[in-house]
Amino acid sequence: MKKFFTMTVMAVALMCATPANAQFAFGVKGGLNMTKVEMNNGVSDSKNRTGFFIGPTVKLTIPIVGLSVDAAALFNQTEAKWENESAVKQQSIQIPINVRYGIGIGEIANIFAFAGPQFGFNIGDKDKNYGTSEWKWKTSNLSANIGVGVTLMNHLQGTINYNFALGKTGEFKNSSNFEQATQVINGAKGKSNSWQIGVAYFF
Repeated sequence: MKKFFTMTVMAVALMCATPANAQFAFGVKGGLNMTKVEMNNGVSDSKNRTGFFIGPTVKLTIPIVGLSVDAAALFNQTEAKWENESAVKQQSIQIPINVRYGIGIGEIANIFAFAGPQFGFNIGDKDKNYGTSEWKWKTSNLSANIGVGVTLMNHLQGTINYNFALGKTGEFKNSSNFEQATQVINGAKGKSNSWQIGVAYFF
């Protein structure tokens, strides 16, 4: 995972070194995510659940051929649902910072690959009771993105990427209403991983 952070630090250093030649573009981004919480400790993974994200975004083109950086502040909603249980939602602010490398096709399109860290902050309910156990989301989490995209006419952008957790995003705890819970469930930790499809428009 160190490669993600190394790429980001290098991009930030380049931005600081050549601010006069850098080009900014501001826009808005939205899309859908398909999320699955992968569990440890023998507990079944959650089912795939669809959510969404939306928010402002910015792109910085660095005066090195093909290299750019984008960042966003996204309101993100995901869900987790286990067998025969009701779904639990997570609402958060997600801040992805991606380093991009693109290849232009004339002035019509630019195809690019990207990767980088994503910082998440929970702003919704943090727990849900499941009888003898309680599912608790973490207050903050760290994940990483890797994906590809295309920009058309310098304004319209489409992306597809995989976002994977770099640590636990939630866990089962004993409910306060019960002294004991099934040991297989109690303490089981989960990581939220998502496929994301996004569309952005830069002004």
